[in-house]
Amino acid sequence: MSAPPVNPAADPLRAPTLRRRLATMLYESVILFGVVFIAGYLFSTLTQQRNGLTHHNWLMAWIGIVLAAYFVYFWTHGGQTLPMKTWRLKLVDTRGQPLRPGRAFARYVLAWLWFLPPLALHPLFSLAVPQTLAVFAAWIVLWAAAVRLDPARQFLHDRLAGTRIVTAQAVVK
Repeated sequence: MSAPPVNPAADPLRAPTLRRRLATMLYESVILFGVVFIAGYLFSTLTQQRNGLTHHNWLMAWIGIVLAAYFVYFWTHGGQTLPMKTWRLKLVDTRGQPLRPGRAFARYVLAWLWFLPPLALHPLFSLAVPQTLAVFAAWIVLWAAAVRLDPARQFLHDRLAGTRIVTAQAVVK
C-alpha cells in the first residue's frame, strides 16, 4: 500500500527530495558554465591575457567573486536561482524567512565543502588524476548521502550556514 500524498502546505519548511536537489544542482552547473565562460572571457579581454597561466590566480579570484555575486544576489532576491525556480526549491533561513546577504554569503563559502576537501588531497598526497577523481566521486556521494543523517534532511553546509532548502509553493496564475 502506498503512503498518502504529502501536502506541502501542511509543512512549509519540508525539505525536497535528494533527487530533486541533485537534479537542480546539475541544471545549475549548466547555467554556471555560461556564467563562468562569460566572466572568463571578460577577464581575459580586459587584462589582455594571452596565456592561460598569465594572471591565473587573479582569474580564479575573479570567477569566485562573480559566482559569489550570482548566488548571493539570487538567494537574497526571492531565494531562488533559475534552476531552483524550475525544480520548485527555495532557500530560506531556519525560521523560513528570506536570507540576508551575510547568511547567503556564508552559505556560498560553506557550499565549497562539496568540492574543496577532496581536491585539496590531490597536491597534499601527490595523487594521480584518476585517484583524485575517485576520491572526489566518493566524497560527493558521501556528502549527498549525509543528508539522510540530518533530522531536517538538510546538507551540512546548510546546517552550518543556518539555511534550509525547502519546497517552494507552485505559483498559480
